[in-house]
Amino acid sequence: MLTEHEASAIKSQIITKINENFPEEKRRFAIQRVESMNAEELEDFLVKNNLASSQGKDSEEQIKGREKNQCIFCLIVSGSIDSNKIAENESAIAVLEINPVSRGHVLIIPKAHAISHDKQSEKNINSLIKKVSANLKKKLKAKKVTTAKSNLFGHETINIIPQFSGEAETRERHKATPEELLELKAMLEEKKKSPTAEKKSKKPIAIKPEEKLWLPRRIP
Repeated sequence: MLTEHEASAIKSQIITKINENFPEEKRRFAIQRVESMNAEELEDFLVKNNLASSQGKDSEEQIKGREKNQCIFCLIVSGSIDSNKIAENESAIAVLEINPVSRGHVLIIPKAHAISHDKQSEKNINSLIKKVSANLKKKLKAKKVTTAKSNLFGHETINIIPQFSGEAETRERHKATPEELLELKAMLEEKKKSPTAEKKSKKPIAIKPEEKLWLPRRIP
């Protein structure tokens, strides 16, 4: 059975797809239908629409393969689904959550679909979490940041949620506007120095008088 947090996250993703793909006259009804589902109804809906498998009918390998092919997070990592990426390393990417709990809510998505216990991967993921958390505190002046793991479609992700002074501990998700996401991306995106910029930044080497080359006097 899906947890309340998992059900909420899945509904948000389904509603996003409805807004992108459904004709305007059908959106409202479809969204209301999704929002009214309880966890059991939602799970049944996922199975019937081939978005999840019913338990006990397929092998573990088949389930994992299908999960990966349908996993929205794998599609984000591969670039098949657009996202507002702000940072990346060898093992994970950091993207802005489109249905955030608070301003600057970031999702850390490991590049591997299944949970990896490789020490280097875990180290890289933790390093990205620390870097993004520090950046949120610095750039957005967050009072503190909290992290929460979730697992959807067999893909574990980590939510980094900033909290600001005067904000309640419990907050509702809301849909971020494209303008809000672009503004945050511009503030938080990891800037990479181009090789050209690095070359330009190098100071010219000063040549001491005694080191200057001597050339023979030119004869006309």
